[in-house]
Amino acid sequence: MAAAESKPPAGAAAARRLARSCWSAFWDYETPKVIVVRNRQLGVVYRVVQLLILLYFVWYVFIVQKSYQDRETGPESSVITKVKGITSSEHKVWDVEEYVKPPEGGSVFSIITRIEATPSQAQGTCPESTRVTNATCHSDEDCVAGELDMLGNGVRTGRCVPYYHGDSKTCEVFGWCPVEDGASVSQFLGKMAPNFTILIKNSIHYPKFQFSKGNIEMRKDGYLKHCLFDEASHLYCPIFRLGFIVEQAGENFTELARTGGVIGVIINWDCDLDLPASNCNPKYSFRRLDPKHTPASSGYNFRFAKYYMINGSTTRTLIKAYGIRIDVIVHGQAGKFSLIPTIINLATALTSIGVGSFLCDWILLTFMNKNKVYSHKKFDKVCTPQHSPGSWPVTLALVLGQAPPPPCTCSTDPGRPQNGGQSQAQAVPPSRLGPTSAPSEQMVDTPDRGAGPGPGASAPPQQDSTLTDPRGLAQL
Repeated sequence: MAAAESKPPAGAAAARRLARSCWSAFWDYETPKVIVVRNRQLGVVYRVVQLLILLYFVWYVFIVQKSYQDRETGPESSVITKVKGITSSEHKVWDVEEYVKPPEGGSVFSIITRIEATPSQAQGTCPESTRVTNATCHSDEDCVAGELDMLGNGVRTGRCVPYYHGDSKTCEVFGWCPVEDGASVSQFLGKMAPNFTILIKNSIHYPKFQFSKGNIEMRKDGYLKHCLFDEASHLYCPIFRLGFIVEQAGENFTELARTGGVIGVIINWDCDLDLPASNCNPKYSFRRLDPKHTPASSGYNFRFAKYYMINGSTTRTLIKAYGIRIDVIVHGQAGKFSLIPTIINLATALTSIGVGSFLCDWILLTFMNKNKVYSHKKFDKVCTPQHSPGSWPVTLALVLGQAPPPPCTCSTDPGRPQNGGQSQAQAVPPSRLGPTSAPSEQMVDTPDRGAGPGPGASAPPQQDSTLTDPRGLAQL
């Protein structure tokens, strides 16, 4: 009786048991259960899925995409252009200074191939163009003095005057006269234009890898003075004929010269820096950039004027120019081996191989004839004994503010042993049994008993298959 009074409080003992259990569980090692299923069809599916995943990563990810490399896109680029050649029209000879706009030699420039010139324009009054809305009139009442049309050529004076040719009349305007439609002269410059040569000097730099290269071969024998671009024999001679560029873009030069258009010269630098620098070469492609099949926006033209003085008055020649605009576009990417993307992609590949196991498990547990047997083997159901109020699961639930776990009712399958493969009950050694130290409920798996014995209850009789295996309970 004195020994019973000296026992510590039940809550403190439960807390110590909980702490010891958590500390012991912290050092446990867990490993998945491996089940070998001898099924040829399922094994074939498993290996085929693994092979497809392996081929995808080896061939596409590592060989095609080169995912083991660190990459940089969009190189720093510089473009310098120079056009050479002369041509003639019905009235004059044209040189580079006249038909190349702008003359600075940037990545975007235009080569004039046809013009509509309106010479000797000066400030004065003249008939408005018939292309302007509401410009046609029958009398002065149809023209409002001082009216300014944003799409017209000047300020209306209020008079209705005969047009430049024909019997029609238009409102008179004050501005640069004569207007463009009334006195323009067309000249075609495209006779010799296909033979114009264009030098495109390009240099690129990838700052991440400190790699630079240009598209001109470093030679001192006057190589650029007598070479033309050829992809096979003269890759590093970036001198192109204008006719060659238009032909590679799939266009008719005569039609393009009359209506104008925009041609893109695309230089691509895709460099594998794991290889020597000589393997990093430019690739050229050509295509038309403006929508030629849309009549409202097809073609390319612009206007400019040349001013001069005649008898002290300012005079100009207005030129509407049609031409071929060249846009030089540079892009590319460089890659070099790096350990970080290699490790990331290898880990992804190894993880993806597990998809085969997931797929086969799904087939095994869903479609196979003996799927219940496989499920029974793969998933173990472990039953916990009924808990007394002082057991550590109940104490943990109370500390966390949750309801105590309900007792588990284990199945009574005589063919399947309880508690992880051991017998449902095992005899306790005689030294642990006695009238003063009856075993508690958390150490005994007794599904057919009620709550614990009362204060006056006698000790349970000694018989086999009554107490739960203490080792199995420790694993829980």
